[in-house]
Amino acid sequence: MNSARISELLKTRPKTSLYWGLYFAFSEQGAKPDLGIAVAKKLAKRAVDRNQLKRMIREMVRAAQATGLNGDVVVKLKKPIGRETRGRLRRKEKEVLRTQVAGLI
Repeated sequence: MNSARISELLKTRPKTSLYWGLYFAFSEQGAKPDLGIAVAKKLAKRAVDRNQLKRMIREMVRAAQATGLNGDVVVKLKKPIGRETRGRLRRKEKEVLRTQVAGLI
């Protein structure tokens, strides 16, 4: 997904949760749906955690697209992770984030 399309979607009203913003728009008929993920370094300090979050989001969106989600999606992290764990993403917090993303999609 190019940056102009991401910017266009970010201007729309998000379907939000505690930690995530989900921006959704229908794609053109016959076009492959695209995915954009924004996990800022300021909100997830460790690269390992940012990559895990991106991988988790990609996996969940692909599964949703296989079952009928037909549109462009941008997922953006809104709040910092790891406040109680010195900036590290732990299993408990990862499960909370996973359920929130699943609820959005």
